Amino acid sequence: MSAQNLESIGEENPLVVTGGVSVNQIGYAVNGIESRRDPYSLYASGNLNFNLYGWSVPFTFTYSNQQTSFQQPFNQYGLHPTYKWVTGHLGYASMNFSSYTLAGHLFLGAGVEANPGKFQVSAMYGRLLDAVEPDSVNASTPLPSFRRMGYGLKAGYADGNDQIHFILFRAKDDINSIAYVPEDEDILPEENLVMSLIGSKQLFEKVILKAEYAISGITRDTRSEEASLENYKIFDYAGNLFTPRQSSAYYNAFKSGVSYQGNGFVVGLGYERIDPGYRTLGAYYFNNDLENITVNGNTSIFGGKVNIGANVGVQKDNLDDAKVSTMKRVVGAVNVGYAATEKLNLALTYSNFQTYTNIRSQFVDINQLTPYDNLDTLDYTQISQNASLNANYILQNERTKRQNLNLNLTFQDASDEQGGVKQNSGNQFYMANAAYSLSLIPRNLTITASFNYNKNESVEIETTTLGPTIGVRKSLLDKKMRVGLAGSWNESYTNGSKVSRVANLRGTGNYSVKKKHNLNLTLAVVNRASNNEGTSADFTEFTATLGYSYNFSTRKDKKDRKP
Repeated sequence: MSAQNLESIGEENPLVVTGGVSVNQIGYAVNGIESRRDPYSLYASGNLNFNLYGWSVPFTFTYSNQQTSFQQPFNQYGLHPTYKWVTGHLGYASMNFSSYTLAGHLFLGAGVEANPGKFQVSAMYGRLLDAVEPDSVNASTPLPSFRRMGYGLKAGYADGNDQIHFILFRAKDDINSIAYVPEDEDILPEENLVMSLIGSKQLFEKVILKAEYAISGITRDTRSEEASLENYKIFDYAGNLFTPRQSSAYYNAFKSGVSYQGNGFVVGLGYERIDPGYRTLGAYYFNNDLENITVNGNTSIFGGKVNIGANVGVQKDNLDDAKVSTMKRVVGAVNVGYAATEKLNLALTYSNFQTYTNIRSQFVDINQLTPYDNLDTLDYTQISQNASLNANYILQNERTKRQNLNLNLTFQDASDEQGGVKQNSGNQFYMANAAYSLSLIPRNLTITASFNYNKNESVEIETTTLGPTIGVRKSLLDKKMRVGLAGSWNESYTNGSKVSRVANLRGTGNYSVKKKHNLNLTLAVVNRASNNEGTSADFTEFTATLGYSYNFSTRKDKKDRKP
């Protein structure tokens, strides 16, 4: 989020106008198939932005021979002035206290962030949702909602890795903000109070502990009767900030981690648990009903030539055993970087994503007599593996000439297991790309060549696509003009039989004047030939694009300003 720096008033231009316009004409012709677009298209677009001390008012427009539109993309405005260690938010804004409390929800109101040294304070107040009356006649009307007001405070102390912060956030719907609530609408007046404590501590100069605990009380319907608190006595200290009712529920979220930084290596352990149903009115979406355990580490060996990073994690849901199925996920990844020489660099990555689902019939708990009953409950495992290798070799790196080789190999595998037996499903994907580039610097000339290979194997179908690509780029007229030509030839096979061939040829030209005016031309030809008898898929397609663009700004560089 950008802010208006009040200290720069008098130094910067009070009003800066920027924008641009572009016009493109597209010609199209095809032989062999029906036309897929108009033979001639005109497309024009432009943008205009007024910036007053950092307050932006943007406009855009588009025009074509098919449709016209005008947009004012932001009718929600906000001012974010800053002075020294204080930043304010006025109008429409969003703030982030933590992932369990206020997390980026847009509001209309005011906020402040102050960091006077080691003490930190953030606060906000505003409207989170506007009132929307139910309208069963107009389908385009947004979903009905009450006007929701909220406020929050985050205060704490931070000295390097030694930190502690307390967060309080409250939001409540105004039950009188709409005329009536239809019985068939899923809309209820809600109330929410969230309290969180965040802290971190550095121990022995190498160990860092981090943790956050949050508790959220949500009343689903503020019209329900009041109720006494048997648990969660912490809400008793909230006074009038929250009223427990029959429709109230309370949820916990906890996240912690510890990391150790040794000589040339770092290891870490993390744990996270979020109750089923956990949410607050300060965020649009929450992941809940999950428990995560993660381990990670990275190190550098052989004098920094080899860098290794690895992490593994286990995630499960159904923490309260209320669901019919329980899912467990295992994620592991390894990254290895090897600077073999000054010319050769290698990078290897591998990840294994595994999902385990235990589906239990609803009759298990009803009919089970002993722990040995219902042993045939469905166990389902889905495995996905990814591996890639990238090698880059510098053949020549001189002032006038550069040559480079690059090889990239990728493998992906997705398979299923049920009851420990691999199923006849899934697929494997193989990709290989070898590329060569030559740059003749005095001539402003670059030549590239590559070969691509893709193969996809499934249960009954095996498809393969392969072919070369070559391209040439050159700059002319003191680099004001750039031209290029590229072509490719790709053949496709299904179960070993050739099915089609596609050839592409593309030429480009670009000319720039004073970095504001730009003229470009693109010519492209695509030819496709099919090997399947009885089909009429052969065609040749031609597209030409001629375009012009202009960009401007009233901002002056410092060297252009008068003393």
